[in-house]
Amino acid sequence: MEDIEDLLVGSGGAPPGFRLPLNAVGVNPRKKNKAKPSKVSQMNDPPKIPGTQTIYVKTFGCSHNQASAAHLTHVHTSCQSDSEYMAGQLSAFGYAISDNPEEGDLWLINTCTVKNPSQSAMNTLITKCKSAKKPLVVAGCVPQGSRDLKELEGVSIVGVQQIDRVVEVVEETLKGHEVRLLNRKTLPSLDLPKVRKNKFVEILPINVGCLGACTYCKTKHARGHLGSYTVDSLVERVKTVIADGVREIWLSSEDTGAYGRDIGVNLPILLNAIVAELPPDGSTMLRIGMTNPPFILEHLKEIAAVLCHPCVYSFLHVPVQSGSDAVLTAMNREYTVSEFRTVVDTLTELVPGMQIATDIICGFPGETDEDFSQTVNLIKEYKFSQVHISQFYPRPGTPAARMKKVPSTIVKNRSRELTSVFEAFTPYNGMEGKVERIWITEIATDGIHLVGHTKGYVQVLIVAPETILGTSAIVKITSVGRWSVFGEVLESLPQVNVKMAPDKVSNQEKHSPCSNQYECCACSKEPEPCSCGPDICGGQIKLDKCTVSKNDSPMENRASKNPIHWFIRKRRNHAQKKLENDIALGLENEQDWAPGGWGFVDRALLVGIFVSFFMIVAVIMHLEFRTLLSK
Repeated sequence: MEDIEDLLVGSGGAPPGFRLPLNAVGVNPRKKNKAKPSKVSQMNDPPKIPGTQTIYVKTFGCSHNQASAAHLTHVHTSCQSDSEYMAGQLSAFGYAISDNPEEGDLWLINTCTVKNPSQSAMNTLITKCKSAKKPLVVAGCVPQGSRDLKELEGVSIVGVQQIDRVVEVVEETLKGHEVRLLNRKTLPSLDLPKVRKNKFVEILPINVGCLGACTYCKTKHARGHLGSYTVDSLVERVKTVIADGVREIWLSSEDTGAYGRDIGVNLPILLNAIVAELPPDGSTMLRIGMTNPPFILEHLKEIAAVLCHPCVYSFLHVPVQSGSDAVLTAMNREYTVSEFRTVVDTLTELVPGMQIATDIICGFPGETDEDFSQTVNLIKEYKFSQVHISQFYPRPGTPAARMKKVPSTIVKNRSRELTSVFEAFTPYNGMEGKVERIWITEIATDGIHLVGHTKGYVQVLIVAPETILGTSAIVKITSVGRWSVFGEVLESLPQVNVKMAPDKVSNQEKHSPCSNQYECCACSKEPEPCSCGPDICGGQIKLDKCTVSKNDSPMENRASKNPIHWFIRKRRNHAQKKLENDIALGLENEQDWAPGGWGFVDRALLVGIFVSFFMIVAVIMHLEFRTLLSK
């Protein structure tokens, strides 16, 4: 059977988010058994109305961040963003979205081709779907880069630049047709309906494809050459998602540093335009996506200035892949270890509290013991808090797949050795006792902790009510772990209404509270250049140096003047700290404990405070009354 790809009536197709008529999509009816169904089966299985079925959506991606303390995993952000857009369009048309495969009338699998294990897991799921005789649509990088895979025979597929037509493909697949849409076209609209996996996080693609030609990479085959969205379209999207209540914006790209080179702009221009639209109270944070060293080298100072902004996380993912120049040359990475060091050293010097994550591939073809030793020494020298270590997997069709491979036993041993070196680091040891501002966006999988991040994107686990999700708070770091730290909430920060009309916001209000580089910062006794907010330097509260007037801290004044408020707050903090300690000791008998619950002693003390208060008032009134009578 021969597949028909991307046949449209006329030219240009329909606007993004709209369905094309049935005759506008090239389809191939699947061969069916010649035996006619019985009248009974026709009566028992009436056709469903389009748009009423349930779609099971599964996203595969490379593991970008895994914190064992809370068991949190993030897939490749480009894959996740595509899935959110496809789910949004299907939901807008009436389909129900589910993460339970048993509930799905059709399975939609979004794939990633970065690593072989992801594709292997995809193949297993496709086999399971076919065995269950469920209609199947496969999207993403795998079908785009390897359309002739045996596993994709008889399966509908959607390319990475055709996600705005997923509703058409699903409809035709549910009717028993096979649809293949793979031809590249213009970039999908950023305004398509979207169902976010986390309602507080917007994954914003700034471009597709890249300018590199790494010998091991299959993603370039799928996503192609660089294609950047315009600055204006991205800024408009930022304005929209901020009005929707998003608290974190993640810029997504195969290579953020290459942004705009195809349209005559660059990354600093985009970042400054986006930062100018972020709320001045710091309620929405920006996270810059992964960037390779070559295209960021010429903009290091400009990037550092953006990372210093109080509304931008001081965090950057810069993959090095190897500590050996010989291996980097074989990978065709287009930079040297010295240039990578320049990126890390410059950002660390210019950005207070800078955190850098990197990637390592162990066992690349031709890697010698000396090459690997250089990689280990590089990681030991910088002691990165996050290192994503993977073994080399040959991707079909890439130059590296034809190179002489390192024996698998050696590859595994090198991966274990480097992992052991990395896991011995204690990057957060100096944080205990510090006071930080964090942004809280999700619930940990243990169901007890909420997850927040400092300005340096250090993961902080806190025990607090879910009502503070989507807000920021001041916390004290009570203990540190290998992958994250634990905190105690001191104060939840109020937020201004960010849904104001853009024309009512002055240029000064669009920037940070310390947008003037010579403005005196409130967290220092001496006037000095400062890029921080009125109460935070680099995300850390410097309580020992603060000289704040009474009017500058109304929350603290109210707490000190009201003993009942102070008592309640102290009891709550004590209870939260007790729970955190019990969790750390592995106790399980605290499941019946409810944060903020009041025991007998608590109630008795509170009643005592109220009785004492009224007695004091009564005595004062009695004395005043006697004084008036004596006169």
